[in-house]
Amino acid sequence: MRVVFMGTPDFAVPSLEALAAACDVALVLTRPDAVRGRGRALVPSPVKARALELGLPVLEASRITPEVTDALRGAAADVFCVAAYGCILPDEVLTMAPGGCVNVHASLLPRWRGAAPIQRAILAGDEEAGVSIMRIGHGVDTGAYCAQASVAVGEKDTEALTAELARVGAELLVETLPSVVDGTAAWVEQDEALVTHAAKISKAELMLDPADAARENALRVQASGDTAPARCVVAGRGVRVCAARVGEKDVASGGVAVDRGRVWLGCADGALEALRVKPDGKREMDASAWAAGLRGDGLAWERA
Repeated sequence: MRVVFMGTPDFAVPSLEALAAACDVALVLTRPDAVRGRGRALVPSPVKARALELGLPVLEASRITPEVTDALRGAAADVFCVAAYGCILPDEVLTMAPGGCVNVHASLLPRWRGAAPIQRAILAGDEEAGVSIMRIGHGVDTGAYCAQASVAVGEKDTEALTAELARVGAELLVETLPSVVDGTAAWVEQDEALVTHAAKISKAELMLDPADAARENALRVQASGDTAPARCVVAGRGVRVCAARVGEKDVASGGVAVDRGRVWLGCADGALEALRVKPDGKREMDASAWAAGLRGDGLAWERA
């Protein structure tokens, strides 16, 4: 089976690897190198880096130009596969390959259509997250799907859950692709009454707040990442809370309790225990190391 793969971030890499092992990958389309990190150096996308390691032809594009369209047509693929490419595909591309254009979407559609399905699932307290193999249509994640797989969310943070769903999605894609190409896949139209939208997470949404419930704050920590960290101010200093859990200690809202290397932040209905933090200007550390510097009576915390 001859395929074109389109993808950009880490989430897409397992799908690329699975396709490279099972199919003839004629072309890899990814977004151009981007400036990343403090050094402000141009860095290739994770998909480009892995594709080059695999010896696959790579084309970089932030939009579908006539030249890109010609390259896609020249690949003569049976099907186009997409995983978080980050570019709108025109109708001409969607219908170019005989098998069409299928997408690995990180949610159990029609729940969580949009840019941040994994974080939204965590933030909403969903027990399950998942992936769907779907057709790309005109709307945002509105196409029919032919396969889904789910995993338990539990206490997995965004990074861990993303990595797991990337692996599950890759396996499901390769398993499903033959039926997509030979026309035997059973497509299910999404029930519009069950749709929820996964808008991009804003930094403000993940700010911790003593006026909110401990579980709500814990979910913010679990859903956070580098682009939208879970932050607050403790004893007058900004801090990112990297890992936390609902604590058993009774602490007044806005209060801070420190005992034997453990730190609890008082919430509206109990406490949030900080497990790992990154104070502003310092390295990430366990709460036990942070606790050593939290001294004095009447410690307080607030929304950043």
